[in-house]
Amino acid sequence: MTNQALMNTYGTRAATLVKGAGARLWDAEGNEYLDALSGIAVCGLGHSHPAVAKAVAEQATTLTHCSNFFTIPNQERLADKLCAASGMDKVFFGNSGAEANEAAIKMARLHGHKKGIKLPTVLVMDNAFHGRTLATLSASGGRRVQAGFEPLVRGFARAMFNDMESLTTVADNNPSICALFVEPIQGEGGIRMASSEYLQQLREFCDQRGWLLMLDEVQTGNGRTGKYFYYQHSGIVPDVVTTSKGLGNGVPIGACLAHGEAAELMQPGNHGSTFGGNPLACAAALATINTLQDENLSERAAVLGDRIMAGFKTALADVEHVVEIRGKGCMIGIELNKPCKSLFPAAMAQGLIINVTADSVIRLLPPFIMTDDEADQLVAILAPLIKHFSAD
Repeated sequence: MTNQALMNTYGTRAATLVKGAGARLWDAEGNEYLDALSGIAVCGLGHSHPAVAKAVAEQATTLTHCSNFFTIPNQERLADKLCAASGMDKVFFGNSGAEANEAAIKMARLHGHKKGIKLPTVLVMDNAFHGRTLATLSASGGRRVQAGFEPLVRGFARAMFNDMESLTTVADNNPSICALFVEPIQGEGGIRMASSEYLQQLREFCDQRGWLLMLDEVQTGNGRTGKYFYYQHSGIVPDVVTTSKGLGNGVPIGACLAHGEAAELMQPGNHGSTFGGNPLACAAALATINTLQDENLSERAAVLGDRIMAGFKTALADVEHVVEIRGKGCMIGIELNKPCKSLFPAAMAQGLIINVTADSVIRLLPPFIMTDDEADQLVAILAPLIKHFSAD
């Protein structure tokens, strides 16, 4: 079924999903699916989680929205929770990852102007993805999201990911750079992971040059990699970190957090959002972070991810077209040596929802509440499809 009133931004939809519970989804025809995508790293607690549903229902009957002209207690409570979980000092709330990243880019420009730079420039990475607004697609590294939207926003320089030599060369040739913006794991880029050593080097490099170190943890944050944020594996503290996706477990909310001097850059009149930090979204996010912490679900994400990766490494050990199986926690990539987009519908036909990104990387983003039996079922369904895959 197609709806002629909808813009064709998503092409043909794979199914009509009408119900979700835990790690399961059902379509309008009654077919059941094991969800290994979580709405693209959104529903870490699974679908229709009772704590989130209860919080949203109660808040909806109390106060759904009010302007940021007024104090919003849920917003303050969530800010305290996020700062405690992250080691950050202050937070701005928006409605999405792209909005959080826009806030970070604006903070970088404020920082650059404060340093007397006429055209503040943010150093970003090749193959990155930061969103689809004009500024965030300009910061992204793929022509797929940029094509047709020129002229792009100025003020970005680009280096190779996970490559200090490339970064140093670009930095030495551009005195206008005032901040570095990087995904610690490039999700859309194919689950390409920054090493702990690389992140530590970035922190030192930014300190030496007076740059802001800004991390895009829209996809990696909120417990997905086994810590609340990925940078916590490496022991560093960024100046700015952004997140969204899993923050509200399906209710739209984004956050831009800052530490130290960066936390004082935004002042009244600099930035704002009509819906950012509204009572309803903050209620959902509070229920999400409380559940994550009370049930130790970040730790569960680490254990679950290890189980899934071990299962695939055993099942696909002798498969020549498998290049690498990599990941951290519940963010896993299986790279093939050829495009494999057709594995998405093939998996759906077997009752499994996955994703293929960067043409040849199977991306798995399961909910943290997936059981061991469901994890084994995921491997049992997908491994034979990969093993016998020939070509798109």
